[in-house]
Amino acid sequence: MTADEIRTLPKVVLHDHLDGGLRPATIIELAAEIGHELPTTDPAALGQWFVDACSSGSLVRYLETFAHTCAVMQTAEGLRRVARESVVDLAADGVVYAEQRYAPEQHLERGLTLQQVVDAVEQGFAEGVAEAAENGRTIRVGTLLSAMRQNDRSDEIAQLTIENYGAGVVGFDIAGPEDGFPPTLHSRAFTTLRKNHVPVTIHAGEDAGFFSIDQAVIDCYALRIGHGVHIVSDVTLPEGAEDDLEAAELGVTATWVRDRQIPLEVCPTSNIQTGTSPSIAAHPITVLRDLGFAVTINTDNRLMSGTSMSREMSLLVEEAGWDVADLERATLTAAWNGFAHHDVMEDIITNQILPGYAAFTEA
Repeated sequence: MTADEIRTLPKVVLHDHLDGGLRPATIIELAAEIGHELPTTDPAALGQWFVDACSSGSLVRYLETFAHTCAVMQTAEGLRRVARESVVDLAADGVVYAEQRYAPEQHLERGLTLQQVVDAVEQGFAEGVAEAAENGRTIRVGTLLSAMRQNDRSDEIAQLTIENYGAGVVGFDIAGPEDGFPPTLHSRAFTTLRKNHVPVTIHAGEDAGFFSIDQAVIDCYALRIGHGVHIVSDVTLPEGAEDDLEAAELGVTATWVRDRQIPLEVCPTSNIQTGTSPSIAAHPITVLRDLGFAVTINTDNRLMSGTSMSREMSLLVEEAGWDVADLERATLTAAWNGFAHHDVMEDIITNQILPGYAAFTEA
């Protein structure tokens, strides 16, 4: 499969941060309007700066780069533009369903209320869907509202999610530095969301061990896991049988996650940047796929990783031996586990994903 062929395939992304997918040129324009200083004002150089700064092997250093993107997302106009462009860019890459996540609490520096932040982003998403349609692309977007796990506003953001659920918002997330800030710090918010029938995904098993995944799914009711790649550390292979996956022994957490088919929102390039994996070829996503886990392919932060869904898929094909059947399976797994209503996802699968892959196979 060539990169050009992969670009034609329909895609689903469940883990894509709005504040991690800005166009460099947009950052430069918006920063000039508010007097925010950037490392460079050349779009190509700025894009490369983000990739380089995020490739240190440290999640903490990776997260520091968001100071620049969040700085230009403090007005309704800035938020609306970023949201619109994000949808247009995803649609141009063949994405037919996207869940975009962001933390409203990070966009209050210029006087917006939490609800005004949500309203501006939803307007931008609607404009992006309409612009994509004008370009001949059909995409649907669901919003995940994130609370920052190192802060104490999760109850407030959970209530904001409940109030906007069904009006573009499809679920809740916690983001930010994982190690030292377990999901159980926000148990009250997760309980409130569960009682109000709002689905939850939780960043876990990225920078902390598989125990964080256990907390997310058992204690905090997560229906999906953001990243989740450290679940592989709860899988052991007998000495001398390291290449024999049939001999793999799954621990209690890994067994629960696999048997319940709890989706893992895997972000390969991002994981390499933060030191979770040394390469695409060695990335746990392939072993997890072969062991029967529900793996999905995601971008995490397109700007910081210099990536797209097409690029992530191409890397798996070129460096990890994936084929079109593997890509289709991961796409369908993502689609059936989107937080949009079942009939919406069924329509996307029936009328976009399955025909798109059938056309490629028959070509």
